Amino acid sequence: MNVISCSSNTLKVLYDISGVEVGQHFYWQIGGLQVHAQVLITSWVVIAILLGSALIAVRNPQTIPTAGQNFFEYVLEFIRDVSKTQIGEEYGPWVPFIGTMFLFIFVSNWSGALLPWKIIQLPHGELAAPTNDINTTVALALLTSVAYFYAGLSKKGLGYFSKYIQPTPILLPINILEDFTKPLSLSFRLFGNILADELVVVVLVSLVPLVVPIPVMFLGLFTSGIQALIFATLAAAYIGESMEGHH
Repeated sequence: MNVISCSSNTLKVLYDISGVEVGQHFYWQIGGLQVHAQVLITSWVVIAILLGSALIAVRNPQTIPTAGQNFFEYVLEFIRDVSKTQIGEEYGPWVPFIGTMFLFIFVSNWSGALLPWKIIQLPHGELAAPTNDINTTVALALLTSVAYFYAGLSKKGLGYFSKYIQPTPILLPINILEDFTKPLSLSFRLFGNILADELVVVVLVSLVPLVVPIPVMFLGLFTSGIQALIFATLAAAYIGESMEGHH
């Protein structure tokens, strides 16, 4: 009962976190629903960039690849290597999921540094990278949780739950809580790093508007890519762990 109570409290905390706001935000009222318009607008832009790039990549493939085709093939090979390293020989079906996570987070992070979101005027609040909002990172973390539960159950059936009593039943509470803390750590890590990076750039631009913010912005591009890689790698590792058993 204590384990169930702790798990319920963890889920409630995660739900409450999704309502955290920093500053003012722009919402759409659709019927009885209040929709976070800022996140949707920037997310749609990121999705349009990814879909447009994918269409360009597969529109006219060449036997002797062009520079653009070489780039997209390299990205695909990189995602396959990450998936294979973390998941193992059964990585194939999970490449689209891991690739989507990595590319969405990568483009979202970079959009905060490269796209002039703030020139678009809103009635309230301002636009920023989708991953700059806790709602986005929590959603991505919960999708990852659903993915690794599905991976374990699809391969092992109900026997998947035996991992919670390995190597000893004494660890049952800890093993259960571990699955509830994974989305918390994933969402906070991504959200905190992207928010902190954008806040640092804004502060430096306001203090020293000419020279100092430029290297910080380049550093932000590097760390944004690293954060996307970390999230995708951890997602693949969790899926591989659920398929292989508790380690």
